[in-house]
Amino acid sequence: MLSKNRIKWLRSLQMKKHRTAEGVFVAEGPKLVGELLSGGFECVYQVQSTKYVAERPQGATQPFPVELATEDELRQVSTVETPQGVLAVFRQPCYAVDFVKAAKANLCLALDEVQNPGNLGTIVRLADWFGIGDVFCSQGCADVFNPKTVQATMGALAHVRVHYIDLAGVLERARQEGVTVYGTFLDGENIYEKRLANAGVIVMGNEGSGISAAVAQGVTERLTIPSWTDSHVESLNVAIATAVVCAEFRRQA
Repeated sequence: MLSKNRIKWLRSLQMKKHRTAEGVFVAEGPKLVGELLSGGFECVYQVQSTKYVAERPQGATQPFPVELATEDELRQVSTVETPQGVLAVFRQPCYAVDFVKAAKANLCLALDEVQNPGNLGTIVRLADWFGIGDVFCSQGCADVFNPKTVQATMGALAHVRVHYIDLAGVLERARQEGVTVYGTFLDGENIYEKRLANAGVIVMGNEGSGISAAVAQGVTERLTIPSWTDSHVESLNVAIATAVVCAEFRRQA
C-alpha cells in the first residue's frame, strides 16, 4: 500500500514547479499510460489499484517500480473524477527540432499564449489527428505536462512533439527565411477562398486576445474562418478554430 510520503510526492506533481524540478509528469488510465509506454516514454514509477490488478492477468516484470494501492489511496493522488486503476509517472521528453527546417518540410502548429490546459491538450490531440508532428508553444502557454492537459491529449502526446520557444523571435527568423506563416485573425482572408500550402506554420492565438502584436509581425498570411450568419458570437473557441483550420489545410492537400 502507498505510504504517506509516496502520496505526498504524487500529489506534489500536480504542481508545475515540482514537475519541472524533477523533470517528470503524471498520466492516468490504461489507454493513456499504454499509449505513452508504446510511444517510448520512460516510465519511472507506476501505481495500480488492487482491483485493477485482480481484473487483469499479470504480464512480464516491468523495468520500473510498481506499487499497489487501495481504491481510496488512488483517489487521494488522482486528478480525474473517476480513477481508472493505474497511474504512472513518466520522464518529460526533450526534443531537438529546428523550427525553420520543420516548417519548410511539413505543416506545423504554433500557439501564442494558449492558457487553458484543456484547450492545449485538445489541440495536441487534433495535431495527431491531422498528421501534424510538431506543436510550438510560446513561453506563456499552459504547461503541456499539466495533468489536465495530459488527459486531454488522449494519448496523442506520444505521437506529437511539443516545444516551448521564443515564438515571436523564431517566427520572425522563419519569415525572413521564406517560411509561410499563417495566422488566424478576425480581419483575415476567407480560409475557404485561399490557396493553402502543404508546409508552413499555422499560428493560433490566445483564448481572449488572439495573436499578440509581437507574434503577428512574423505572420505572412492572415486567415479568418467566416461566419455563415450575422452571429452574435464574436469568435470560436481556440481548439474548435484549430480543428476547422487544420481540416481545411488537409482538405486542400
